Amino acid sequence: MSSRRNFIEKLTISAVGLPLLAHPTNIFATSEAPYQGPMLKVALMGLGSYAGRVAEAMQDCKRAKITGLISGTPSKITEWSEKYNVPKKSCYNYEDFDKIKNNPDIDAVYVITPNGLHKDQSIRVAKAGKHVICEKPMGINAEEGQAMVDACKAANVKLLIGYRMHFEPKTVAVIKMRKDGEFGKTKFFQGQSGFNIGDPTQWRLDKELAGGGAMMDIGIYSINGARYMLGEEPVWVTAQETKTDPEKFKEGVDETIQFQMGFPSGAVANCLSTYNMSNLDRFFMTGTDGFVEMQPSTGYGPIEGRTHKGPLTQPHVTHQTLQMDGVAALIFDGKQPIVPVDGEEGVKDMKIIDAIFEAVKTGGKVEIKI
Repeated sequence: MSSRRNFIEKLTISAVGLPLLAHPTNIFATSEAPYQGPMLKVALMGLGSYAGRVAEAMQDCKRAKITGLISGTPSKITEWSEKYNVPKKSCYNYEDFDKIKNNPDIDAVYVITPNGLHKDQSIRVAKAGKHVICEKPMGINAEEGQAMVDACKAANVKLLIGYRMHFEPKTVAVIKMRKDGEFGKTKFFQGQSGFNIGDPTQWRLDKELAGGGAMMDIGIYSINGARYMLGEEPVWVTAQETKTDPEKFKEGVDETIQFQMGFPSGAVANCLSTYNMSNLDRFFMTGTDGFVEMQPSTGYGPIEGRTHKGPLTQPHVTHQTLQMDGVAALIFDGKQPIVPVDGEEGVKDMKIIDAIFEAVKTGGKVEIKI
């Protein structure tokens, strides 16, 4: 089955390991003292392919570990509990996971299920008194996102969205450059996000479960990227949809959408979201004093890019490892990433997606009120 995750995985460049056995000392060892603080105890909900990537990345986390599992597939619970050493008492299904309320070995639940399930599952986690980490998009529209924000506030727990790029070193470096004025006044952003999707029966092509098509899955990267690259919130959007295969991409499931956004400074963004074109993972931004180009821009890594000052050379670290350690730092220390990853950030993207769908429907310019 082809999916965004499979597509992005193909962009990964494997590092060539050095022969450690040839020398008695591990050349990668550092003098950094082992972390002695609290560990964020995380239950993973929805044990699909992306959860597998998160689980593997978390093996290298210093401040977060897997302590619980939630799945509707008993065989996965058995396999994962053995692989990640999760005791049976911390394994749940979708009917009984409210019992996590009484489990002190779980601090937070990472919801990695289809988009259409996020709202109800996240609210149940919040009512159980656990922090919510929800994969993006946080819901199928802004109304759902706001309900999640409200529920987590009422339960006095954190709601954090899976914006791994907000921790990625090259992305962070570019945002810092923009904040420091190194691009001058930002003028234009281009985002291209897309791939050829495979299996027509998968949930990503089911409107009820996905909330749409390519825009919810891959287009959201260009939306979020435009916001953190330009450093502004859009105030209007126009959009046009192209559908060449109405059998595969049924009513309410977008195949290709081009969209344009305007910002208060006068900057504009021109973006493409598609399930019907390959090799599209590129950001470009230009300002009065410089530019940045990133390709791949949001793949699992390594991210590659250059600015008017030369190549971006920050080292690659698995995104989900940085993300989960960053989430722990946020929860325990109040340390915020350079761009927020909270529920309010997620709602902003959902408002823009709602406006894009409205612009496709009406053919006009739609005002965005963030």
